Amino acid sequence: MRPLLFLTGAIVFFDTLFFAALTPLLPHYVATAGLGKTGAGVLAAAYPAGAFVGAIPSGIVAAHAGVKRTVIVGLVIVGVCTVAFGLVHEGWQLDLARFAQGLASAFTWTGALGWLVARAPAGKRGQLIGQVFAAAVVGALFGPVIGAIASYAGIAPTFGVVAAASFGLVVWAALTPGEAAAEAQGPRVLFAALADRTMLGAAWFVVLPALLFGTLSVLAPLRLSRLGFGAAAIGAVFLCSAAFEAANNVYLGRVSDRVGPVRPILLGLVASIAVALLLPWPRERFLLAALVVGGGLAFGTFFTPGMSLLAELSERRGIHVGYTSALVNLAWAPGQTIGAVGGGALAHATRDAVPYLTLAGLCTLTLVAVWPLRRSTGWTTRSEQESSAPSSPTIAGG
Repeated sequence: MRPLLFLTGAIVFFDTLFFAALTPLLPHYVATAGLGKTGAGVLAAAYPAGAFVGAIPSGIVAAHAGVKRTVIVGLVIVGVCTVAFGLVHEGWQLDLARFAQGLASAFTWTGALGWLVARAPAGKRGQLIGQVFAAAVVGALFGPVIGAIASYAGIAPTFGVVAAASFGLVVWAALTPGEAAAEAQGPRVLFAALADRTMLGAAWFVVLPALLFGTLSVLAPLRLSRLGFGAAAIGAVFLCSAAFEAANNVYLGRVSDRVGPVRPILLGLVASIAVALLLPWPRERFLLAALVVGGGLAFGTFFTPGMSLLAELSERRGIHVGYTSALVNLAWAPGQTIGAVGGGALAHATRDAVPYLTLAGLCTLTLVAVWPLRRSTGWTTRSEQESSAPSSPTIAGG
């Protein structure tokens, strides 16, 4: 079990490493490829857009061909796209390379998490998944550092090294014993889950923080650059942000086990409203940097409870592990894409305050909807409470 855990952790580490490496490089591409805020948003959104397109196909492949083959296919494409991203210079080429890498990452994440869940003992499944997500956060921690290194050592050689690591993982995965054969599950199960309002309610708590992070990942680096931060300093800001987010998630996991997911979600919503209202206004770079770190801490507070709710509901419905991972991608990718593209385009057409204040409004509406449930400790459905058909999300307990 431990070798598979290490392999899964390494896969998600390198995947998030490449995703986060773009952040300190955005000002460079804006200058060299002629991208404005809208173009920067498109480039940042290309990866999650690819992950969204690849979510359902990756789940179908995992459910029919097996999770090991899904991982290998994804890793090969990731390596090729990483090399391509380091070599191209035109805006559309960069967008295409990032899109293809995001699509491939849907296969690596779906396959890797499905592989681990399929092999994990039932009593340790949550613990193992938590360790894998910790590896993903570490990748997000060091992604901006890789981007900063690339700004000095050269983009092509830096991403060439990252690509070599991806090809090394292909060999590692090929030599690892595959999962036991399971009965194939058609995509109808996945589509039925997407029509369930309870599932959609849980998914919103993955979509909303992705919207926030997507907007922040575009507007904050450009604003910090205008205030005098270089690529290394921008990378350091996001490194600190991810470090606080990782530590916070460890604490929140324990709190959620004791009091349920609702209270951490409420805390995250209140903090996110406050940070989103403050982000547009600082004209001093270190104050803005502190708010960016606070944004990562606040926005990440209800990410983990949201994913846990989605995974729990999927397991109750007997959904194949590949489809469960696909559901997470289907929730995260649109939020990250719309946040990056929409936030960048809206800021370009107006000013940075408009997308930030819009997101604060969304968080406020969500807070109003969830606030009556603040004393609850669990998440269930009316169908489970009343043995009737599924209805809208209902919090139970307390």
